[in-house]
Amino acid sequence: MKQHSQGLVRLVLVLLVILLFGGCYLADPKAFHEIWSLLKEGEIISIADYIRSFGKGAAVFAFVLTAVMNAVGFPPAMIFSTACTLIFGIVPGILLAWVAETVGAGISFLFFRTFLRTSAEELIAKNKKLSEWDEKSRTNGFRVMLIARVIPYFPAAALNAFGALSKMSFKDYLLASFIGKFPATAIEALIGHDTVTISQNPHRLGVVIAISILLYVVFFIWDRRSRKAAE
Repeated sequence: MKQHSQGLVRLVLVLLVILLFGGCYLADPKAFHEIWSLLKEGEIISIADYIRSFGKGAAVFAFVLTAVMNAVGFPPAMIFSTACTLIFGIVPGILLAWVAETVGAGISFLFFRTFLRTSAEELIAKNKKLSEWDEKSRTNGFRVMLIARVIPYFPAAALNAFGALSKMSFKDYLLASFIGKFPATAIEALIGHDTVTISQNPHRLGVVIAISILLYVVFFIWDRRSRKAAE
């Protein structure tokens, strides 16, 4: 029965991946080639223009594209979150990118957990320290993932793999990602947006960076005091 359930989960995951990539392909057979060409040129504005060219379907295409890229873990998600703010405005763009990145992270977790967790367990079991860390991830995983997700520009692929290959529950992983990704996505998108459009508002970029640093200092002080209080 357990093997049947695992087989069904794997089938659903494969179909979901096919659906996501297939959706992008159906929207434009040259989509990934076009995006890759623009990425190599470093043209975020051109990427935004390309997504905008889908008209009424631009929001759906942007959502699926951002989710797919975050699930893969490459290229950096901030490219697409920035593009979203350029297309839909700062607040709507951040919200769209935030939810899409969380969905992508969830898909990546399920894929890694389903197909690679068994192999990881065999490797972990051979090392005492890895086994201890793996066991701690069951109870401390939420906090570790939350802090890691809050840090802007942290490689998504590494966090997706860390969460999936540990004993962290999917619920803790998804909730930590959902909460932690909001400030990280907002900061990445704002900095990216204001860097690209710096001529329109030359002073806001510095203000955003300063506020971001202040917020992170406050967050890490709070986290440190919370851990000491819990000991």
